[in-house]
Amino acid sequence: MKRNRELEIYIHIPFCVKKCAYCDFLSGPANSDRMESYVEALIREIYAHQEIGKESLVTTIFFGGGTPSILEPRQFERISVALRDVFKIKSTAEITIEANPGTVTSEKLVAYRNCGVNRISFGLQSAENEELELLGRIHTFEEFLESFRLAKDGGVININVDLISAIPKQTVKSWERTLTKVLELEPAHISAYSLIVEDGTPFAKQYGSGCPGEKDLPDEEVEREIYRRTKELLEGAGYRRYEISNYAKEGKECQHNLGYWERKQYLGLGLGAASLIDNTRYHNTVNLNDYIEHAEQLEIIQEDVQVLSKIEQMEEFIFLGLRKMEGISELEFEKQFGNTIETIYGNQLTRFLQEGLLERVNGNIRLTERGIDVSNYVFAEFL
Repeated sequence: MKRNRELEIYIHIPFCVKKCAYCDFLSGPANSDRMESYVEALIREIYAHQEIGKESLVTTIFFGGGTPSILEPRQFERISVALRDVFKIKSTAEITIEANPGTVTSEKLVAYRNCGVNRISFGLQSAENEELELLGRIHTFEEFLESFRLAKDGGVININVDLISAIPKQTVKSWERTLTKVLELEPAHISAYSLIVEDGTPFAKQYGSGCPGEKDLPDEEVEREIYRRTKELLEGAGYRRYEISNYAKEGKECQHNLGYWERKQYLGLGLGAASLIDNTRYHNTVNLNDYIEHAEQLEIIQEDVQVLSKIEQMEEFIFLGLRKMEGISELEFEKQFGNTIETIYGNQLTRFLQEGLLERVNGNIRLTERGIDVSNYVFAEFL
Protein backbone atom coordinates (compact mmCIF):
# COMPACT_ATOMS: atom_id res chain seq x y z
CA MET A 1 0.00 0.00 0.00
CA LYS A 2 1.31 3.44 -0.95
CA ARG A 3 1.85 5.97 1.85
CA ASN A 4 -1.22 8.09 2.66
CA ARG A 5 -3.41 6.07 0.32
CA GLU A 6 -7.07 6.57 1.21
CA LEU A 7 -8.62 3.79 3.28
CA GLU A 8 -12.08 2.97 4.60
CA ILE A 9 -12.54 1.11 7.89
CA TYR A 10 -15.41 -1.20 8.79
CA ILE A 11 -15.79 -2.32 12.42
CA HIS A 12 -18.06 -5.26 13.20
CA ILE A 13 -19.91 -5.39 16.52
CA PRO A 14 -21.58 -8.83 16.41
CA PHE A 15 -23.98 -8.39 19.32
CA CYS A 16 -27.68 -7.56 19.48
CA VAL A 17 -30.47 -7.68 22.05
CA LYS A 18 -32.26 -10.38 20.06
CA LYS A 19 -31.66 -11.86 16.63
CA CYS A 20 -34.38 -10.95 14.14
CA ALA A 21 -36.30 -13.73 12.43
CA TYR A 22 -35.06 -12.80 8.94
CA CYS A 23 -31.41 -12.04 9.84
CA ASP A 24 -28.51 -14.15 8.59
CA PHE A 25 -25.78 -11.68 9.62
CA LEU A 26 -22.94 -12.75 11.90
CA SER A 27 -24.59 -11.57 15.11
CA GLY A 28 -26.39 -12.65 18.25
CA PRO A 29 -27.06 -11.89 21.92
CA ALA A 30 -24.26 -11.98 24.52
CA ASN A 31 -23.77 -11.09 28.17
CA SER A 32 -21.80 -8.05 29.35
CA ASP A 33 -18.65 -10.04 30.15
CA ARG A 34 -18.58 -11.53 26.66
CA MET A 35 -19.01 -8.12 25.07
CA GLU A 36 -16.22 -6.66 27.19
CA SER A 37 -13.90 -9.50 26.15
CA TYR A 38 -14.75 -8.76 22.54
CA VAL A 39 -14.06 -5.03 22.91
CA GLU A 40 -10.67 -5.82 24.41
CA ALA A 41 -9.89 -8.20 21.54
CA LEU A 42 -11.02 -5.64 18.95
CA ILE A 43 -8.69 -3.04 20.45
CA ARG A 44 -5.81 -5.54 20.30
CA GLU A 45 -6.55 -6.14 16.62
CA ILE A 46 -6.61 -2.40 15.93
CA TYR A 47 -3.16 -1.95 17.49
CA ALA A 48 -1.85 -4.89 15.43
CA HIS A 49 -2.43 -2.80 12.27
CA GLN A 50 0.33 -0.27 12.96
CA GLU A 51 1.95 -0.83 9.56
CA ILE A 52 -1.15 -0.14 7.49
CA GLY A 53 -1.99 2.69 9.89
CA LYS A 54 1.25 4.51 9.03
CA GLU A 55 0.51 4.28 5.31
CA SER A 56 -3.17 5.28 5.31
CA LEU A 57 -5.47 8.26 5.40
CA VAL A 58 -8.85 7.09 6.65
CA THR A 59 -11.79 8.69 4.84
CA THR A 60 -14.72 6.76 6.32
CA ILE A 61 -15.39 4.61 9.37
CA PHE A 62 -18.49 2.45 9.68
CA PHE A 63 -19.55 0.67 12.88
CA GLY A 64 -21.86 -2.13 11.76
CA GLY A 65 -23.36 -5.24 13.28
CA GLY A 66 -25.26 -6.64 14.99
CA THR A 67 -26.10 -3.57 16.95
CA PRO A 68 -23.09 -1.33 17.62
CA SER A 69 -25.27 0.94 19.77
CA ILE A 70 -25.56 -1.92 22.28
CA LEU A 71 -22.06 -1.03 23.53
CA GLU A 72 -21.62 1.07 26.63
CA PRO A 73 -20.33 4.63 26.01
CA ARG A 74 -16.96 3.89 27.62
CA GLN A 75 -16.46 0.83 25.42
CA PHE A 76 -17.16 2.85 22.29
CA GLU A 77 -14.79 5.57 23.45
CA ARG A 78 -11.97 3.06 24.03
CA ILE A 79 -12.37 1.68 20.52
CA SER A 80 -12.33 5.19 19.06
CA VAL A 81 -9.18 6.12 21.01
CA ALA A 82 -7.42 3.04 19.64
CA LEU A 83 -8.44 3.92 16.08
CA ARG A 84 -7.03 7.44 16.42
CA ASP A 85 -3.84 6.10 18.00
CA VAL A 86 -3.16 3.84 15.02
CA PHE A 87 -4.73 5.58 12.03
CA LYS A 88 -4.60 9.07 10.60
CA ILE A 89 -8.26 10.01 10.19
CA LYS A 90 -9.23 12.73 7.74
CA SER A 91 -10.81 15.74 9.45
CA THR A 92 -13.84 15.46 7.15
CA ALA A 93 -14.17 11.67 7.49
CA GLU A 94 -17.69 10.26 7.44
CA ILE A 95 -18.10 8.22 10.64
CA THR A 96 -21.27 6.13 10.85
CA ILE A 97 -22.77 4.01 13.60
CA GLU A 98 -25.67 1.62 13.04
CA ALA A 99 -28.25 1.79 15.81
CA ASN A 100 -31.39 -0.07 16.74
CA PRO A 101 -34.27 2.03 18.05
CA GLY A 102 -34.50 1.65 21.80
CA THR A 103 -30.75 1.20 22.30
CA VAL A 104 -29.78 4.87 21.96
CA THR A 105 -29.50 7.13 25.01
CA SER A 106 -28.46 10.75 25.52
CA GLU A 107 -25.27 9.53 27.21
CA LYS A 108 -24.39 7.37 24.21
CA LEU A 109 -25.08 10.21 21.78
CA VAL A 110 -22.69 12.46 23.71
CA ALA A 111 -20.03 9.73 23.49
CA TYR A 112 -20.62 9.32 19.74
CA ARG A 113 -20.31 13.04 19.15
CA ASN A 114 -17.13 13.25 21.23
CA CYS A 115 -15.68 10.39 19.17
CA GLY A 116 -16.42 12.11 15.86
CA VAL A 117 -19.52 10.20 14.80
CA ASN A 118 -21.40 12.38 12.33
CA ARG A 119 -23.85 9.88 10.84
CA ILE A 120 -26.35 7.45 12.41
CA SER A 121 -28.12 4.65 10.56
CA PHE A 122 -31.34 3.53 12.27
CA GLY A 123 -32.74 0.09 11.47
CA LEU A 124 -36.46 0.89 11.44
CA GLN A 125 -37.51 -1.61 8.71
CA SER A 126 -41.23 -0.74 8.98
CA ALA A 127 -43.50 1.90 10.51
CA GLU A 128 -46.22 -0.72 11.02
CA ASN A 129 -46.01 -2.33 14.46
CA GLU A 130 -47.60 -5.56 13.24
CA GLU A 131 -44.89 -5.90 10.60
CA LEU A 132 -42.16 -5.11 13.14
CA GLU A 133 -43.48 -7.85 15.42
CA LEU A 134 -43.57 -10.31 12.53
CA LEU A 135 -39.94 -9.46 11.68
CA GLY A 136 -38.90 -10.09 15.27
CA ARG A 137 -37.76 -6.51 15.86
CA ILE A 138 -37.28 -5.40 19.49
CA HIS A 139 -38.91 -1.99 19.03
CA THR A 140 -42.14 -0.29 18.04
CA PHE A 141 -42.49 2.60 15.62
CA GLU A 142 -43.10 4.90 18.59
CA GLU A 143 -39.77 3.83 20.12
CA PHE A 144 -38.06 4.54 16.80
CA LEU A 145 -39.55 8.05 16.82
CA GLU A 146 -38.16 8.62 20.30
CA SER A 147 -34.66 7.46 19.23
CA PHE A 148 -34.79 9.51 16.03
CA ARG A 149 -35.77 12.69 17.87
CA LEU A 150 -33.16 12.03 20.54
CA ALA A 151 -30.51 11.89 17.82
CA LYS A 152 -31.83 15.05 16.18
CA ASP A 153 -31.88 16.88 19.49
CA GLY A 154 -28.33 15.65 20.06
CA GLY A 155 -27.15 17.46 16.94
CA VAL A 156 -27.00 14.55 14.48
CA ILE A 157 -28.09 15.92 11.12
CA ASN A 158 -27.02 13.06 8.85
CA ILE A 159 -29.43 10.24 9.69
CA ASN A 160 -30.23 7.19 7.56
CA VAL A 161 -33.34 5.07 7.97
CA ASP A 162 -33.27 1.44 6.83
CA LEU A 163 -36.52 -0.04 5.51
CA ILE A 164 -37.48 -3.52 4.29
CA SER A 165 -40.21 -4.18 1.74
CA ALA A 166 -41.82 -7.44 0.57
CA ILE A 167 -42.51 -8.45 4.19
CA PRO A 168 -45.01 -11.31 4.56
CA LYS A 169 -48.61 -10.04 4.31
CA GLN A 170 -47.35 -6.56 3.42
CA THR A 171 -49.52 -4.57 1.03
CA VAL A 172 -48.73 -1.63 -1.21
CA LYS A 173 -50.83 0.53 1.12
CA SER A 174 -48.95 -0.51 4.27
CA TRP A 175 -45.64 0.16 2.51
CA GLU A 176 -46.89 3.58 1.40
CA ARG A 177 -47.83 4.34 5.02
CA THR A 178 -44.28 3.45 6.13
CA LEU A 179 -42.72 5.66 3.47
CA THR A 180 -45.06 8.55 4.24
CA LYS A 181 -44.34 8.43 7.98
CA VAL A 182 -40.57 8.30 7.39
CA LEU A 183 -40.66 11.14 4.87
CA GLU A 184 -42.41 13.34 7.44
CA LEU A 185 -39.20 13.10 9.52
CA GLU A 186 -37.03 14.25 6.60
CA PRO A 187 -33.99 12.01 7.24
CA ALA A 188 -30.93 12.73 5.13
CA HIS A 189 -30.86 9.23 3.65
CA ILE A 190 -33.22 6.29 3.16
CA SER A 191 -32.22 2.71 2.33
CA ALA A 192 -35.09 0.61 0.99
CA TYR A 193 -34.25 -3.07 0.61
CA SER A 194 -36.44 -5.93 -0.53
CA LEU A 195 -36.65 -8.86 1.89
CA ILE A 196 -34.65 -11.94 0.95
CA VAL A 197 -35.63 -15.13 2.78
CA GLU A 198 -32.20 -16.49 3.70
CA ASP A 199 -31.46 -20.17 4.34
CA GLY A 200 -30.90 -21.05 7.98
CA THR A 201 -33.12 -18.30 9.39
CA PRO A 202 -36.46 -18.79 11.19
CA PHE A 203 -38.04 -17.04 8.21
CA ALA A 204 -36.76 -19.78 5.90
CA LYS A 205 -38.71 -22.36 7.90
CA GLN A 206 -41.86 -20.25 7.77
CA TYR A 207 -41.71 -18.60 4.36
CA GLY A 208 -39.11 -20.51 2.36
CA SER A 209 -39.82 -22.34 -0.88
CA GLY A 210 -42.49 -24.98 -0.34
CA CYS A 211 -43.37 -23.80 3.18
CA PRO A 212 -47.00 -23.02 4.07
CA GLY A 213 -46.21 -19.36 4.73
CA GLU A 214 -44.71 -18.82 1.27
CA LYS A 215 -48.15 -17.71 0.07
CA ASP A 216 -47.98 -14.77 2.50
CA LEU A 217 -45.06 -13.19 0.63
CA PRO A 218 -46.10 -10.40 -1.77
CA ASP A 219 -46.30 -11.65 -5.35
CA GLU A 220 -44.26 -10.22 -8.23
CA GLU A 221 -46.98 -7.75 -9.20
CA VAL A 222 -47.14 -6.32 -5.66
CA GLU A 223 -43.33 -6.17 -5.48
CA ARG A 224 -43.19 -4.26 -8.77
CA GLU A 225 -45.78 -1.78 -7.50
CA ILE A 226 -43.87 -1.37 -4.21
CA TYR A 227 -40.72 -0.68 -6.20
CA ARG A 228 -42.53 1.85 -8.41
CA ARG A 229 -44.13 3.67 -5.49
CA THR A 230 -40.84 3.79 -3.57
CA LYS A 231 -39.13 5.59 -6.42
CA GLU A 232 -42.11 7.85 -7.03
CA LEU A 233 -42.62 8.93 -3.41
CA LEU A 234 -38.95 9.34 -2.49
CA GLU A 235 -37.94 11.21 -5.64
CA GLY A 236 -41.05 13.36 -5.29
CA ALA A 237 -39.87 14.31 -1.80
CA GLY A 238 -36.44 15.39 -3.03
CA TYR A 239 -34.41 12.23 -2.55
CA ARG A 240 -32.06 11.22 -5.35
CA ARG A 241 -31.70 7.54 -6.06
CA TYR A 242 -27.97 6.98 -6.39
CA GLU A 243 -27.81 3.18 -5.98
CA ILE A 244 -30.31 0.40 -6.56
CA SER A 245 -31.62 0.46 -2.98
CA ASN A 246 -30.42 3.83 -1.69
CA TYR A 247 -31.85 7.36 -1.81
CA ALA A 248 -30.31 10.55 -0.40
CA LYS A 249 -30.83 14.26 -0.15
CA GLU A 250 -28.24 16.22 -2.13
CA GLY A 251 -24.75 15.68 -0.74
CA LYS A 252 -25.86 13.04 1.79
CA GLU A 253 -24.94 9.89 -0.12
CA CYS A 254 -23.25 7.29 2.08
CA GLN A 255 -19.56 7.72 1.25
CA HIS A 256 -18.60 4.46 2.93
CA ASN A 257 -20.94 2.36 0.81
CA LEU A 258 -19.96 4.25 -2.33
CA GLY A 259 -16.42 3.14 -1.54
CA TYR A 260 -17.51 -0.51 -1.67
CA TRP A 261 -19.23 -0.04 -5.03
CA GLU A 262 -16.21 1.81 -6.41
CA ARG A 263 -13.75 -0.82 -5.09
CA LYS A 264 -11.89 1.55 -2.80
CA GLN A 265 -9.58 -0.06 -0.29
CA TYR A 266 -11.15 -0.98 3.02
CA LEU A 267 -10.00 -2.69 6.19
CA GLY A 268 -12.44 -4.85 8.14
CA LEU A 269 -11.91 -5.07 11.89
CA GLY A 270 -13.71 -7.49 14.18
CA LEU A 271 -15.36 -10.88 13.90
CA GLY A 272 -15.85 -12.01 10.30
CA ALA A 273 -15.07 -8.55 8.91
CA ALA A 274 -13.95 -8.50 5.26
CA SER A 275 -11.14 -6.44 3.72
CA LEU A 276 -9.95 -5.37 0.28
CA ILE A 277 -6.32 -4.25 0.37
CA ASP A 278 -4.13 -3.95 -2.76
CA ASN A 279 -6.55 -6.17 -4.73
CA THR A 280 -6.38 -8.85 -2.05
CA ARG A 281 -9.58 -9.96 -0.36
CA TYR A 282 -9.78 -11.78 2.97
CA HIS A 283 -11.95 -11.92 6.05
CA ASN A 284 -11.44 -12.47 9.75
CA THR A 285 -12.43 -15.71 11.43
CA VAL A 286 -16.12 -16.16 12.21
CA ASN A 287 -15.33 -18.16 15.36
CA LEU A 288 -15.84 -15.82 18.31
CA ASN A 289 -13.64 -17.80 20.72
CA ASP A 290 -10.77 -17.89 18.21
CA TYR A 291 -11.13 -14.19 17.52
CA ILE A 292 -11.06 -13.20 21.19
CA GLU A 293 -8.03 -15.42 21.84
CA HIS A 294 -5.95 -14.46 18.78
CA ALA A 295 -7.21 -11.00 17.70
CA GLU A 296 -3.73 -9.44 17.61
CA GLN A 297 -2.27 -12.38 15.65
CA LEU A 298 -3.37 -11.31 12.19
CA GLU A 299 -1.84 -14.31 10.46
CA ILE A 300 -4.13 -16.54 12.54
CA ILE A 301 -7.44 -14.67 12.34
CA GLN A 302 -7.28 -13.69 8.65
CA GLU A 303 -8.80 -16.37 6.41
CA ASP A 304 -9.62 -17.07 2.74
CA VAL A 305 -6.92 -14.74 1.46
CA GLN A 306 -7.45 -14.26 -2.29
CA VAL A 307 -5.24 -12.20 -4.58
CA LEU A 308 -7.62 -11.09 -7.31
CA SER A 309 -6.63 -11.73 -10.91
CA LYS A 310 -7.02 -8.96 -13.47
CA ILE A 311 -10.19 -10.54 -14.84
CA GLU A 312 -11.66 -10.81 -11.33
CA GLN A 313 -10.89 -7.14 -10.74
CA MET A 314 -12.65 -6.23 -13.99
CA GLU A 315 -15.68 -8.33 -13.06
CA GLU A 316 -15.94 -6.58 -9.71
CA PHE A 317 -15.53 -3.18 -11.33
CA ILE A 318 -18.60 -3.93 -13.47
CA PHE A 319 -21.03 -5.72 -11.16
CA LEU A 320 -20.32 -3.44 -8.20
CA GLY A 321 -20.22 -0.26 -10.27
CA LEU A 322 -23.46 -1.02 -12.08
CA ARG A 323 -25.28 -0.88 -8.73
CA LYS A 324 -24.85 2.90 -8.89
CA MET A 325 -27.38 4.83 -10.91
CA GLU A 326 -24.59 6.68 -12.72
CA GLY A 327 -23.09 3.33 -13.69
CA ILE A 328 -19.46 2.75 -14.62
CA SER A 329 -17.03 5.03 -16.43
CA GLU A 330 -15.65 3.66 -19.68
CA LEU A 331 -12.61 5.94 -19.32
CA GLU A 332 -11.93 4.75 -15.76
CA PHE A 333 -12.15 1.12 -16.89
CA GLU A 334 -9.53 1.71 -19.57
CA LYS A 335 -7.36 3.68 -17.12
CA GLN A 336 -7.39 0.89 -14.55
CA PHE A 337 -7.10 -2.14 -16.81
CA GLY A 338 -5.33 -0.95 -19.97
CA ASN A 339 -8.13 -2.13 -22.30
CA THR A 340 -11.39 -0.63 -23.44
CA ILE A 341 -14.48 -2.20 -21.95
CA GLU A 342 -15.57 -3.02 -25.51
CA THR A 343 -12.45 -5.11 -26.04
CA ILE A 344 -13.17 -7.31 -23.01
CA TYR A 345 -16.97 -7.34 -22.81
CA GLY A 346 -18.10 -6.30 -26.27
CA ASN A 347 -20.54 -9.20 -26.72
CA GLN A 348 -22.34 -8.62 -23.44
CA LEU A 349 -22.48 -4.85 -23.97
CA THR A 350 -23.87 -5.15 -27.48
CA ARG A 351 -26.58 -7.57 -26.39
CA PHE A 352 -27.69 -5.62 -23.31
CA LEU A 353 -27.63 -2.28 -25.13
CA GLN A 354 -29.81 -3.76 -27.88
CA GLU A 355 -32.17 -5.33 -25.35
CA GLY A 356 -32.54 -2.02 -23.53
CA LEU A 357 -31.07 -3.29 -20.24
CA LEU A 358 -28.01 -1.00 -20.43
CA GLU A 359 -27.51 2.47 -21.86
CA ARG A 360 -24.61 4.84 -22.56
CA VAL A 361 -24.83 8.30 -20.98
CA ASN A 362 -22.00 10.86 -20.93
CA GLY A 363 -19.21 8.30 -21.11
CA ASN A 364 -20.82 5.98 -18.58
CA ILE A 365 -22.59 2.66 -18.98
CA ARG A 366 -25.54 2.21 -16.65
CA LEU A 367 -28.60 0.06 -16.08
CA THR A 368 -31.88 1.21 -17.55
CA GLU A 369 -35.10 0.98 -15.55
CA ARG A 370 -35.73 -2.38 -17.22
CA GLY A 371 -32.18 -3.40 -16.44
CA ILE A 372 -32.61 -2.63 -12.74
CA ASP A 373 -35.56 -5.05 -12.65
CA VAL A 374 -33.27 -7.88 -13.81
CA SER A 375 -30.00 -6.55 -12.43
CA ASN A 376 -28.84 -9.88 -11.00
CA TYR A 377 -29.19 -11.44 -14.45
CA VAL A 378 -27.16 -8.64 -16.01
CA PHE A 379 -24.42 -8.89 -13.36
CA ALA A 380 -24.16 -12.66 -13.81
CA GLU A 381 -23.49 -12.32 -17.52
CA PHE A 382 -20.28 -10.39 -16.80
CA LEU A 383 -18.87 -13.10 -14.53
